[in-house]
Amino acid sequence: MKLSKLAQSSALEDKTFLLLLLLVSLAFFWVLWPFYGAVFWGAIFAILFSGLFLRLLKRLAPRRTLAALLTVLIILVLVILPVGFIGGLLVQEASGVYARVQSGDLSFGRYFQQVYNALPAWATTLLERSGLNDLGVIQERLTTSLTRGSQFIATQALNIGQNAFDFFVSFFVMLYLLFFFLRDGAALSWRIRDAIPLEMQIKRSLFSKFTTVIRATVKGNIVVAMLQGALGGLIFWFLGVHAPVLWGTLMAFLSLLPAVGAALVWLPVAIYFLATGALWQGVVLIAFGVLVIGLVDNILRPVLVGKDTKMPDYVVLVSTIGGMALFGLNGFVIGPVIAAMFMAAWDIFLKAREAEPLEAPGQEPRQDL
Repeated sequence: MKLSKLAQSSALEDKTFLLLLLLVSLAFFWVLWPFYGAVFWGAIFAILFSGLFLRLLKRLAPRRTLAALLTVLIILVLVILPVGFIGGLLVQEASGVYARVQSGDLSFGRYFQQVYNALPAWATTLLERSGLNDLGVIQERLTTSLTRGSQFIATQALNIGQNAFDFFVSFFVMLYLLFFFLRDGAALSWRIRDAIPLEMQIKRSLFSKFTTVIRATVKGNIVVAMLQGALGGLIFWFLGVHAPVLWGTLMAFLSLLPAVGAALVWLPVAIYFLATGALWQGVVLIAFGVLVIGLVDNILRPVLVGKDTKMPDYVVLVSTIGGMALFGLNGFVIGPVIAAMFMAAWDIFLKAREAEPLEAPGQEPRQDL
């Protein structure tokens, strides 16, 4: 009887402690939420550049602090500062495009009218049958959409300027956490791994999948997208297209779309060149778009991602859009990572179920004594 009461008391204490653990964990995450982006990107950079940190540590052993500090400085110089510089150019060009559209100096409808007038008779007849010959409506929709896009970027830039203090605080928090994630990340990951109430094999598999997915997602999506956007912006600059950084950034985002991607930007520009008599510019842009920009995804993504972690294009697209809708720009990475971890967890679960011995039909389940 006493043993039964002790067991009940112990079970009640365990449940109470687990409830307390859950509440304090939720409260801790609530406190960290204003800086979740800084924590997230600090962890992302730590995972991506852990190899560089280990190579520096071999040369500087056992000075982990110095190796972590040098790694942070390298990330700052090679990654963060260039991205910030490009972001400044993007904001400047988006604001300029928005101002030109508002003043009437830049009219996308006029460009469409020039293309329409240069089309052959069979093409204009096809557009008329499809109901796409109302140039006024098309001009209004194009102008409205592009104006909203430019206005959105300009508004975000204004918000960053107004909240400059919060931005710089988050930035330095990210660098601060990145330093400690690099220096103490191995011990921290082992403590988290030991605290998770799962079998060691499952925990090892999940942690391995998580780090692999982070690297594959960032390299396979962000690096490929940035490379396609950079190549698109470069050819636009070479051909004299206005605001090449803005259109290159748009191509980088659209590169997530299967099959078409960046072609949604460079192909209409190539058609405009051909329709207005700029033949060599149109031919060069089409050749560069097909042979260079278009092949980057097919060649580099399998190398950067690998076969084991490659997700279907539709999963990448939907998870990226959903992630950005929920988490803003951070969702560009968070969405695909959540989708990949979802698929990895279910894959582990299915493999575990397949490994279980199956009972023969009509046979009573075996009961071990």
